[in-house]
Amino acid sequence: MHHDVAISQDQIARYDGPTIVFHWLTAALVGTLWVIGQTVNFPARAWRVDYRSVHIVLGAMLICVLAARLVWRLSGGLAVPPDRHRLLAAGAKAIHWTLYLLLTVTLGLGVTYAWARGDSIFNLFRIPSFAPGNRTLISQIGGWHALAANAVLILAGLHAIAALSHHYVLRDEVLARMAPIFRRRSQRPSA
Repeated sequence: MHHDVAISQDQIARYDGPTIVFHWLTAALVGTLWVIGQTVNFPARAWRVDYRSVHIVLGAMLICVLAARLVWRLSGGLAVPPDRHRLLAAGAKAIHWTLYLLLTVTLGLGVTYAWARGDSIFNLFRIPSFAPGNRTLISQIGGWHALAANAVLILAGLHAIAALSHHYVLRDEVLARMAPIFRRRSQRPSA
């Protein structure tokens, strides 16, 4: 019976499956979108529309993932016990909500940028421009979108460094809560 209690406590200490999937899907999409955003002018002219279209479609996917993630979190996704260190827990919560806010701003600016530019999606259909010929406005929106995307990447990088610090410096189980590939120390075979 004691063994059953240990299993349920272990399960409570981990994030649930949907939260883990949302987290890593968000991370993969953010990284991919940032790389495409940085290299969008490199493909040959013939491929540029398709490359930008991939960026826009993945951005739309990220909007859906972020919305689902927020609904899941606000409607009862598994709550993991906070970090033992109250200051670290408060910092983590602040970073998470700041990331959500920055992602929302970045995605909103991305939609606005595509709509301001007017864009072709894989040459199948066209997003109409609300500012045809207004290069200054289009450039400003694009610059804000890039700035916000860079801020997301920097904050996500700090988030990753914090997670790795928990694992390698503090040697606690914070990273194992989100990364099921790490086994808990208590489950590691003894030497």
